[in-house]
Amino acid sequence: MANSSVWWKRGLYVLLALVILFWNLLPLSTLPPNWAGPDLLVALTFAWALRRPEFVPVLLIALVILLADILLYRPPGLMAFLVVLGAEQLKTRAIGLRDASFAGEWAAACLVVIGVFLLNRVILAVLMIDQAPLGLTLMQMLTTILIYPVVVLLSHLFLGVRKLAPGDDDAIGSRI
Repeated sequence: MANSSVWWKRGLYVLLALVILFWNLLPLSTLPPNWAGPDLLVALTFAWALRRPEFVPVLLIALVILLADILLYRPPGLMAFLVVLGAEQLKTRAIGLRDASFAGEWAAACLVVIGVFLLNRVILAVLMIDQAPLGLTLMQMLTTILIYPVVVLLSHLFLGVRKLAPGDDDAIGSRI
């Protein structure tokens, strides 16, 4: 894959992240939420990290999630740190999961999503920082897990983010 295409996908990732953040900031309701939707930014980041790790380098993930932390009034850096750790864990598994079925990929992503959300909750509790009720956190974790296949499907069909197959070119143009 040409280097310009990699930069194009990185720019597309940033653009999608900004659209997701804009959507999260829209005042769609003035009432407190009684349900928590998925964290689309986490699902998008993990899907792209598993399928095409070169599209989401660590610094780009850190900056995007840090921006989300700041704009969404989360403790700055905590979720960014956890998502970077999770994405890097998934990147190390990407080669091994290349030949696996989607169920294996989804299971790996689910475990990392669970780890990120629970670690975030535990760290906030240890630091005695106010947080959402446990039910909302678990609901957001579950909906993020459930939306992951949709994010993967849309990324594959409309954005061309698919797993590398043997014979494909990697980011520097050599065969895999």
